[in-house]
Amino acid sequence: MKKNIIYLVLIVVIGVIAFVPGVKEKLQDTFFPIATIENAVHVSDEDYDIDLQGINVPSTNLKAFKGKAVFLNFWGTWCPPCRKEWPSIQKLYDARKDKVDFVLIAMNDQEDAVRKFLKENNYSVPVYIAQSPISEKILPKVFPTTYLLDKNGRIIIKEDASRDWNSESANQFIDSIVK
Repeated sequence: MKKNIIYLVLIVVIGVIAFVPGVKEKLQDTFFPIATIENAVHVSDEDYDIDLQGINVPSTNLKAFKGKAVFLNFWGTWCPPCRKEWPSIQKLYDARKDKVDFVLIAMNDQEDAVRKFLKENNYSVPVYIAQSPISEKILPKVFPTTYLLDKNGRIIIKEDASRDWNSESANQFIDSIVK
């Protein structure tokens, strides 16, 4: 009888995590950073070597951001989840652009479509189109994919889904890694 009650409680807890909006994200925000830092992967000098055509900023190479904290996002105008997270990225950029560099790379997109999207939505986050191959280590498998890199090139966060990037926990996390 006691065993059945434990199983029932376990099923209810799993159901709440899976089906109640916000619970999964809250648990992830609470526990994700610690686990990620412990298993951080480093981005090498070769991984940083990506020529970037600037869309709303000057062209550069990702190597220019080495030694800095970087919010690196791969997205596309054709991707509904990417478009969904854009307002929160813009708010995070407005609040933290002095603490972290933002590099958003439009993938499988035409320059005109990207310019139109930015203009129509009044977005000012730095956007680029890659002009050279992207390392397998950071090449996304799904969109959007976002990395938060610390000053040492460690991947502190890898999120391969749409997320509210302007949450209190995301802001606090960025503040903690740039110290």
